[in-house]
Amino acid sequence: MCVGKCTRILGPCLVALGVLSIAASVLLLFPSGTGRYLEEGHISKQAMQVPGVWGGGVIVLLAAAQISAVGWCSDRASRCGTCRNMFLSIVLSGLALLGSAACFTMSGLGLTDGPLCLHNQTGDLQWDYPFLSIETHSAQNYLYEPSLWTSVCIEPPNVVAWNVSFFSALLLVSAAEMVLASLQILNSFFGCLCGLCEGK
Repeated sequence: MCVGKCTRILGPCLVALGVLSIAASVLLLFPSGTGRYLEEGHISKQAMQVPGVWGGGVIVLLAAAQISAVGWCSDRASRCGTCRNMFLSIVLSGLALLGSAACFTMSGLGLTDGPLCLHNQTGDLQWDYPFLSIETHSAQNYLYEPSLWTSVCIEPPNVVAWNVSFFSALLLVSAAEMVLASLQILNSFFGCLCGLCEGK
């Protein structure tokens, strides 16, 4: 496939993934669809860091905009797809790769730690990360025991399912972004060496 055509496919795909990443990260701030817990500061630290907004979102969207512009410009003018534009695409795709990798790592930590919730595992009600405590179950196996999800956390309602759903979505989206950003780095490198091969 031509470098120009590949660029025209990868750019819009990264735009779609960046928007999905931002949406999933923002929804993590509103467990059970309410803003009350955000106002009270009862949101897990990984969700508060919004990795899907800055890592898998804004950085990826910046790269996607430049990639799309180069791809569609190459269809109209032969000088638009210069090595300089391809080099900029390599740099921005590299940043997108780093941003999506950061989002992937932080989402994995969010899944491992479990949500911040109100529980009474120690005998009195407290806000904490109950799935990290030794007295309850380990962080590794709570994901495989959905029966614990509603019995351990009292508030927010269904917070475990909420966190697992959206952190899993962020993991999948950021993994796809890493693959596409890597492909664009290779694509841009070949664009520098061989040109966009439009009309060949």
